[in-house]
Amino acid sequence: MTRYDDPDSPTVQKKRSHENELPSSSGSSSSDEPSRKKHRRSGSSKKNHSTRKNGDSEVALNGAGAGALKSRRNSLGKAARDPRDEPPKKRRVSIAGEVVPTRSPTPVVDFDGLSRPSRGTRERREENAEQAEARLQKMRGAVRTLLECVGEDPDREGLLDTPSRYAKALLSFTQGYQDSIEDIVNRAVFREGHNEMVIVKDIEVFSLCEHHLVPFTGKMHIGYIPKDNVIGISKLPRIADMFSRRLQIQERLTKEVAHAVMETLKPQGVAVVMEASHLCMVMRGVQKTTATTITSCMLGCFERKSKTRNEFLSLIGVNR
Repeated sequence: MTRYDDPDSPTVQKKRSHENELPSSSGSSSSDEPSRKKHRRSGSSKKNHSTRKNGDSEVALNGAGAGALKSRRNSLGKAARDPRDEPPKKRRVSIAGEVVPTRSPTPVVDFDGLSRPSRGTRERREENAEQAEARLQKMRGAVRTLLECVGEDPDREGLLDTPSRYAKALLSFTQGYQDSIEDIVNRAVFREGHNEMVIVKDIEVFSLCEHHLVPFTGKMHIGYIPKDNVIGISKLPRIADMFSRRLQIQERLTKEVAHAVMETLKPQGVAVVMEASHLCMVMRGVQKTTATTITSCMLGCFERKSKTRNEFLSLIGVNR
């Protein structure tokens, strides 16, 4: 019987020959270790890359979609706004090969300097003394009729001269219909090479609400950035007075002052902000005595550049 521990036995010799043919397990393990780590790192990198590439549509940062990163705007360059608040893109219309903007840069300012003239504006501006007296007499009769309609006696002592007084006062309140931009500016535009912001703030404004014929009062702030030409600073309050001495609404008043300055100076930009209290919502209606209405109109660089607009608002004390 053959013993398995015999070194000369065929079984032991066959086992030895088989072991010699196998490579060393320890040597192979030590030499393959770096390549295995490298392979694992490479596989992990590819996996992460593919996950990031495929996961862009799912989550990019803090739960936001990857598309949000592409559409994100620089917050320092433009204030964050709801997309629904963005103004529509300006369309241009081509007429006979000429590109014309659809938005008018200013409201109508007629050849003689009248802004938004109505049918009776020129009649009042060009009337003679006899026609002016006839107008005043007609207004006296209308006021007397109003006094009778509210239940008063126009012939009692306290109201005898009221029709005449109120007619003259109303003509004074609406004096702006007879004023002209050309007459107010009176060539007070000077070439000074100045290109920094100019502001006249806290201009007192008094006007009549065209809906109820009661006053609204407040303050207006006017700023502009010249394009070399500057205007006499007293002309800005005079322009504000011209438009406020009419039957107005605050929104249109703010816009008309801004466009008139833009039309007169052709500056880089104009900004107008108005704060007012309306007696039509203090004495009647909702009767809110502390409510204040703020309107603004930004043109040119004030409309395009948020930093310029914010500087103006900060200087007038609105952007607090």
